[in-house]
Amino acid sequence: MDNEIYLTREYQRYAEGTEIGAPLQLYRCEVSPDWVDYNGHMSESFFLFAFGDASDALFRYVGIDEAYRASGNSFYTVETHINYFLEASEGEPLYFTTQLLGLDEKRLHFFHSMYHGETDALLATTEQMLLHVDMEAGKTAPIRAEVHGVLEKIMQRHTDMPKPAQVGRVMAVKAKS
Repeated sequence: MDNEIYLTREYQRYAEGTEIGAPLQLYRCEVSPDWVDYNGHMSESFFLFAFGDASDALFRYVGIDEAYRASGNSFYTVETHINYFLEASEGEPLYFTTQLLGLDEKRLHFFHSMYHGETDALLATTEQMLLHVDMEAGKTAPIRAEVHGVLEKIMQRHTDMPKPAQVGRVMAVKAKS
């Protein structure tokens, strides 16, 4: 994929003293024709692709940009759970909300919800765990102070939010007794 889109896309950036959304609403898009499968709706892999763009919006908001990554730091996703509720078709508008669920010196746990941009219907959710890494060393490393500080402010704002019903779900086929 061409990285130029990430360099030219407009992203909101946290500024000291601005209100922090609970949840955050940082990303909007439309269902691209490339995302539509043979059934005429958004393919399951592109739900994750769109959630990845919502994650990029979060990263830009907290200060993770090209300079941050050039310094050898980034977040890597280590676990993702997606729940699909409704279909989306080509050209339909989408918006995403983000709620921080947990944060420590090296880990970030968050939850994205994808909504239809006209009906506000919940289309899908994802819960993700990420690790902050030193890319040169190839191992986890503490989140840099300036980014961690913004994440802490968001976490404080999100602490009292109710946890979405999908958080922590486990898949299983229960045996008949």
